[in-house]
Order: sequence, then C-alpha cells, then structure tokens
Amino acid sequence: MRTRLLLSLTALTMILMLSVHDAAAQQPPAGGGGRGGRGGGFNLPPLMMTTDAFPDGGIIPAKHAGGRGGGNGNVQPAFKFSGAPDTTVTYAIIFHDIDVALGGNTDDVLHWMVWNIPASAGGIPEGKLPEGAVAATSTIGKGAYFGPGAPAGERYHHYVFELYALNAKLDLPATATRAELLAAMAGKTTAKAAYVGRYRGMAQ
Repeated sequence: MRTRLLLSLTALTMILMLSVHDAAAQQPPAGGGGRGGRGGGFNLPPLMMTTDAFPDGGIIPAKHAGGRGGGNGNVQPAFKFSGAPDTTVTYAIIFHDIDVALGGNTDDVLHWMVWNIPASAGGIPEGKLPEGAVAATSTIGKGAYFGPGAPAGERYHHYVFELYALNAKLDLPATATRAELLAAMAGKTTAKAAYVGRYRGMAQ
C-alpha cells in the first residue's frame, strides 16, 4: 500500500513539473513582447526627426516664428529623419498648435501640412522642400510654412511637428484638409515620430 502511494505521489510530482515547464515555454522572452520582439505584440520602429534649430521641447527662436509677419522670421526649420522602416516611400508632416480649441470644437490651429516628401531626401532643408513634396494648410495661410504666433503672456503654446513614414505616395491635391490627409494615410503609415517646440509672443 505504501509503495503504491509513493508511486502515485511521484507520478503526480512529475506531471506538475511538466505542466510548469510547458507553461514557462509558452511565455514570450523577457522584453520581447511589447515592442516588436519575438514574443509578438506591436512593432515600434525607431523613427526620429531632429533639428539644429531648437532642442526638442525647447523654445522656437524668432527666426522660425512670426506667422504672417515676414521679415527675418517665419523660416521653415530644417529636419533630418532617421530610423524609418525599409518599406518607407514618402514622409508627411503635420505642424499644429495644440494649445488652442477653435469654434467650441476640439480642432486646434493647423499651421502647415506637407506630404510626399521622398524617403530618399532623408529630411527637409531649411526654408524649402525637396522636389515632389506637396504643401498645404487648412486653418491659416495657404501652402507655405506658417510659424508660431502665440500671444504674449505667461503661457507658452506647444507646437508639434508630427512626422509620418508612409509606404506609398499620396494622391491628394494641395487643397486637402487635415482630415483628408489623415484618411489618405490610413493603412499606409509604417512609423510615426514627433518634435515639440514652445513659443509665446514678446510683450510690446
């Protein structure tokens, strides 16, 4: 009787050990499940956009601000793009002031949009765009970069350059709205990045 009991306990122990081993084997490797590792999960390409004009989160200098002011201001900053997936064909940028709500709605102030920036360009030069790129705005201005123009005061406005890497060119006219651009990018976006600048006007 004692021998049969010992054999039963031994068999039960082996079953439990095998169950634990199987469960552990089915778990994804540590750190591999959340960011595109072998354990599955979503993919997060290391897309980056950088500029020498101002630090990420820093103050946008007067050269790149000014709105409709002209003069030495209102110059589009240069950006470099890196880390995009190999399938990237073009880039798109949406530049907007997130500290504003218009007309009682959730829309903010759209300062500039550009798409069909060739992936081969690796970015955009200061004050101009690579050949083939299409620029538009739908809140203020028409087709040209529109620099920050927040009023003077204690509060800085936050201006976001959103960069999208796309696996195709977009068939959109220069009159396209932000909603139309976002709809056209659906299903074609391979990666996304952002760069933030702060700005407030100077008191007179």
